[in-house]
Amino acid sequence: MGKSELNNEYTASQIQVLEGLEAVRKRPGMYIGTTASRGLHHLVYEIVDNSIDEALAGYCKNISVVIREDNIILVRDDGRGIPVGIQEQTGKSALEVVFTVLHAGGKFGGGGYKVSGGLHGVGASVVNALSEWLIARVRIGDDVWEMKFAGGEITQPLMKVEPETTSATGSGTTVMFKPDATIFDEIEFDFDTLLTRLREQAFLNAGVSITLTDERSGKERSEGMRYDGGIREFTKFINKNKTALHEDVLYFSEIRDTREAEVALQWTDNYNENIYSFANNIHTSEGGSHETGFRAALTRALNEYGLRSKILKEDEKLSGEDCREGLGAIISVRLTEAQFEGQTKTKLGNADIRALVENMFYRKLSDYLEENPRSAKTIMDKAMAANRAREAARKARDLSRKKSSSEGLSLPGKLTDCYGKKPEFNEIFIVEGDSAGGSAIDGRDSRYQAILPLWGKMLNVEKARADKVFGNEKLSPVILALGAGIGEEFDAERLRYHKIIIMADADVDGAHIRTLLLTFFFRFMRPLVDGGYIYIAQPPLYKLVRGKETRYAFSDEERDRISAELRGGNPNAKIEISRNKGLGEMDAEELWDTTMDPEKRILLNVELDDAVTANEIFTILMGEKVEPRREFIERNAKYVSNLDV
Repeated sequence: MGKSELNNEYTASQIQVLEGLEAVRKRPGMYIGTTASRGLHHLVYEIVDNSIDEALAGYCKNISVVIREDNIILVRDDGRGIPVGIQEQTGKSALEVVFTVLHAGGKFGGGGYKVSGGLHGVGASVVNALSEWLIARVRIGDDVWEMKFAGGEITQPLMKVEPETTSATGSGTTVMFKPDATIFDEIEFDFDTLLTRLREQAFLNAGVSITLTDERSGKERSEGMRYDGGIREFTKFINKNKTALHEDVLYFSEIRDTREAEVALQWTDNYNENIYSFANNIHTSEGGSHETGFRAALTRALNEYGLRSKILKEDEKLSGEDCREGLGAIISVRLTEAQFEGQTKTKLGNADIRALVENMFYRKLSDYLEENPRSAKTIMDKAMAANRAREAARKARDLSRKKSSSEGLSLPGKLTDCYGKKPEFNEIFIVEGDSAGGSAIDGRDSRYQAILPLWGKMLNVEKARADKVFGNEKLSPVILALGAGIGEEFDAERLRYHKIIIMADADVDGAHIRTLLLTFFFRFMRPLVDGGYIYIAQPPLYKLVRGKETRYAFSDEERDRISAELRGGNPNAKIEISRNKGLGEMDAEELWDTTMDPEKRILLNVELDDAVTANEIFTILMGEKVEPRREFIERNAKYVSNLDV
């Protein structure tokens, strides 16, 4: 949407107040979800999103984010600058209102923005409230204005100040803040976490330059991002470690009144679909009307082309799953009154945007297929192969069900189940090896802990279609034990355990098994990952014994600390320190005390912070291409510790 369509005047009258700022510091989780690392980084996103809204309106081309010493954040843009005039409803300056009143801004019908991602955003006021201090500086023409805050309270009223440099020109907003350490669990910004989000925004806003710089001692790093190709380049990015089946990235777009839709897509030789949708630059991870329209149009266009070109017979039909196999796609829509479901903004509800996406994409994809017969044949061949594999998978699934029924078995033979009948209280340990499985069975609490031993080489599902998964002797016990199905048939309501714990040795083989299982869950049981059902057990690395006292350590640092404690100031005291080589070497009592007892154990919960990055990592680690995997291992080996090789 170009500048000509919009009102260039951005004044105090366009700032509307919805409600006062209350209880943010007392209940921060209500506004940013969590006070853990995710909530900390959310503060940066809120300030950057305001700059992105200026870019959406056509007034901002450069955004700079800097992590300074002591984890201070600076965000600077060259937009119009937050207005400093008096806002009529409050009699205060608009800048003060933006930073002190919750849900105040130019996004609530005031005419400041036609399109904005901040409809449900908590905004600059919450960032201010959750910061030890915050400085807002605005340049409008030749004038520079500044306000200072501490814990959301004004410490310096709005005043005109001297420019930072005599050469500074143009307009823009600069916000600098330090998160409040008394509110957050940790105050340590992660460069890569911020980079992932900012790169996403750069892809979605073609031509906008975003720079992330880390000035902290020992962590100096800077990344500049500008993608003139927009979501075309985004699609190439998500497909970069796969082999594309056609060279061109298909791109279609259309503008209707104040609504805009654009789609970019490319098929690869991969077996998984990777479709990411956005509304006003917000990642709609649960999809919504725009994604529904895309999927419907894709299936319809390919089926109709298949019939017209005689590739499909009259009685044949491709499913949506067939059409999307190996597809990487980005769907981005912009609209004035975006209706997001819930505060998290993960699903778009606007019905009219479905019609726009579906009609536009169906019409333009159909034209493309007719005009590019070679690419069309490649795409259809891929979908037909997926169709045959899906039919084979159905037969394998039916055969597996019949076999289970005839044998009178609904659960795998190696599963030692628990007695509890309430899934929300039950947990299953998927254990590497029969020996460790035996110790786990003897040591468990049978009321709520089930044990499923795995053995031998497991199938790498990154290189296999669903028909290879059904009936696989290593994976079918997992599928049957969990009881919720896989793929599109997965139903979390049927899940038999709400804690699924992967328990493997702390060595290379154990790491490989964990990765194989995580790949399987991510590709075929994705709701388990999204819902936080997956955990990784942390068996101790060291056993320390002095006399009759035995302690366990889970890291080298903890080993040294416990060793010092056991010596009690006597450097000559004899401490026996042994490295735990495997779960199978621990007896039932040791396994319970160190790894299975809820009162003592350490579990890592597998969370999905960024689906694009997770998909990329699984493709790199478990996919066909060797070179990206080698580069990834070389780049990240320095971060791996306590791995027995």
